Amino acid sequence: MKYINRELEIHLKKYLPLPEILAIVGPRRSGKTTFLNHLTSTLSDCICVSFENQVILDLFDLEIETFAARYLLPAKYLIIDEFQHAKKGGKNLKFLYDTYPGKKIIISGSSSPDLTIKALRFLTGRCLVFTLLPFNFSEFILTKPPQPTEKELKNYFREYVSFGGYPEVVLQKDTEIKKTLLQNVYSLFFSREVRDLTFLSDDYKLKNLLKALSLAAGNLIEYRELTQTSGFDYLTLKRYLNFLDKTFIAFPLFPYFRNRRTELVKNPKIYFYDLGLRNSLIDNFLPFDLRPDKGILVENFVATTLHSFYQDLHFWRTKNKAEVDFVFEAGGRLFSCEAKAGKEENIPTSLISFMEKYSVQKAFVVNEEKGQNKKVGQTAIDFIPYWQPNILRIS
Repeated sequence: MKYINRELEIHLKKYLPLPEILAIVGPRRSGKTTFLNHLTSTLSDCICVSFENQVILDLFDLEIETFAARYLLPAKYLIIDEFQHAKKGGKNLKFLYDTYPGKKIIISGSSSPDLTIKALRFLTGRCLVFTLLPFNFSEFILTKPPQPTEKELKNYFREYVSFGGYPEVVLQKDTEIKKTLLQNVYSLFFSREVRDLTFLSDDYKLKNLLKALSLAAGNLIEYRELTQTSGFDYLTLKRYLNFLDKTFIAFPLFPYFRNRRTELVKNPKIYFYDLGLRNSLIDNFLPFDLRPDKGILVENFVATTLHSFYQDLHFWRTKNKAEVDFVFEAGGRLFSCEAKAGKEENIPTSLISFMEKYSVQKAFVVNEEKGQNKKVGQTAIDFIPYWQPNILRIS
């Protein structure tokens, strides 16, 4: 099967000459093992092992010097897959890094670094972390015939926001098998991440929470309502919302504010890292044009796209309910963005309100068609189609 180039590869290779350990984290089934096998094939003098192999894992946990002699010393690069299984991950990695300089170690894990590498504090200044998520839309397009027409791109977008970007789902043509594979991703999350990383005995509460969040995607979180729906108390609810972010299921977006008196400052919105998984949770795979929630699909798609590019991503909402979907900073400049499922020709009123309050470098209206760009004062507003790959990348 043809390997689909991942954008992370180009980014990661810039850091290979540096001494730091490179950690690749991301959800299960996002293609980390395939990516590492491909990376191994491109590097000369490289050994790749997996901690799914109990013998190798025991050697790392119990006889670290023997592990080093067998797997680290014979080559320039050592790649360790499924690192989250290591019981002494942080401590033993520090030992390898400090004891054997000149060796390059690359590891992968199925969740965020502080969950993947136990006792991450041991690796302060010694580890750089990268994230490999399911295919983004640009990577998804690489699985299709080259040079797609505009009509084909629109159809690919509809497929992408229905079934998401998990590689094994994308590469499967049968829609029923796609649905089954997404259900398996969900089952793996509970059998592995929830079992291994939490002490949750009544996982039905977490399932209730996930169902509620999938229905509330793109909306403000109401903590009281979620405690009633899930059965979690407030503090436990906050802990599991954080857990869902760290395990790459759903992430919160917090409000942008400078005036506490007139703007929202607390409650976040929630978005899913993968729309296929979200749609599986609510068992809705209706065609895009027939869905009452297609506005949410487009908004979540834009949220995930921006979230992968920009760390400082927010939404804006006043107490009078003027709202801008996304506000983000890049290169010290402020940008704003609205997401619309249909064709939008006018500048949304809330976007104008935000631009009047703040110094915005540029604004975007992501919608169904490429529209005529406009201006508010000296600020340009670009009308861009959501089905066009590589949108919203600010150089």
